[in-house]
Amino acid sequence: MAARRAVRAAKDNPGDMKRARARVDAAKHELGERGPVWWHDGAPDLNQRMAKTSIYADWYAEVGGAAYLQPAACECCHFRC
Repeated sequence: MAARRAVRAAKDNPGDMKRARARVDAAKHELGERGPVWWHDGAPDLNQRMAKTSIYADWYAEVGGAAYLQPAACECCHFRC
């Protein structure tokens, strides 16, 4: 968390920002959030795939596609608040 706070604090200093982002990247690698896949469960890697072109295409079409991902209109004003 200190690395993320450093990013926020460095917003006006490009050099500090670069160092702070490098610290965040290093932490994410250590946590396994970035870098090579460290598990092998046999499931296909669907990271960064569109639902409509993946194995979830039928489900995505059934729930309404992109409309499913949009918040419903507000009942009080009929806009998306």
